[in-house]
Amino acid sequence: MDPNLLYWKSQGQSVLSRVRIWCELLDPSLLLCSDAQLQRARSLAGGGETSEKDAAAQTLALSSIHADSGAVLPLLFRPPALMPVSAPLVVASFLPHNSVKPALFWQLLLQSYNAGFNYTNRNSSSQQSKTASLKQLLLIAGTVSYATCAGALPQIFINRLGVRSAPIQTFLRSILPIPLSAALAFFSVSTIRIEETETGIQVFDSHGSPVGISKAAGEKAVRETALSRAALFGTTAAVPNLLIALLKRTKLFQRNSLLVAPLRHISIALILGLMIPVSFSLFPQLGTIKKETLEKELQAAAADGHLFYHRGL
Repeated sequence: MDPNLLYWKSQGQSVLSRVRIWCELLDPSLLLCSDAQLQRARSLAGGGETSEKDAAAQTLALSSIHADSGAVLPLLFRPPALMPVSAPLVVASFLPHNSVKPALFWQLLLQSYNAGFNYTNRNSSSQQSKTASLKQLLLIAGTVSYATCAGALPQIFINRLGVRSAPIQTFLRSILPIPLSAALAFFSVSTIRIEETETGIQVFDSHGSPVGISKAAGEKAVRETALSRAALFGTTAAVPNLLIALLKRTKLFQRNSLLVAPLRHISIALILGLMIPVSFSLFPQLGTIKKETLEKELQAAAADGHLFYHRGL
């Protein structure tokens, strides 16, 4: 079992402890380290040491090294890059637009980045090739295209149908994006990582030894990650809209309507930043699957009643 997975096996047993760990791993300053430093950190992290130096190496390895391949993750798709890269895209995508083109543009950027992040941080334990196949590339392109058009639907409805009613515009701009954002986030993870459900992922026994490939574990890993991503984007869409709706009732914002726009920007970025470590922590990185839900040929290996699998991110 990879040193990163061994760490998650011994740490992060509760949601709160995982949140604390992810708050450290999401530090953007970790992006400044070179590939050579990351490889040294990986070697130190696997040495079983407990010194302060090795704790820092462990943090660096967890944030930048893929647990299946052992390769350094691309800079833009490392977990610490998610907040600084996606925040401006999410803010721009959630803002009300005057026409369809800017809505499509920002949705295209956001959905493209989400697809890249989902693919890069998937479980790749069953894949023989490190390069994406033509089928996978077409699937990614189709997912991005569909999610882009679906994400811009509220603006498309307003423009193409000539919606002028204030209540309907409020519904399309403030309410519809909440379930839509959650559904598209769930859809993106489920489709980008569908290969894990079709071919399965590697499972481990309690000693960390690989015992086989399980489709049931792949389905569970993808479902958990999709739910966590839906919680991330659904909450990021819901809370700022609720906050703005409440503040618009106050005299301060009724007299100073120009305060609404900057508050919307700040609240979206703030909620996104708070929700990223929470959403990553909803399910363990090293998940467990019960013996009775495994394939028959793998049940004998589950001596403790369960096996372990890498969930991906």
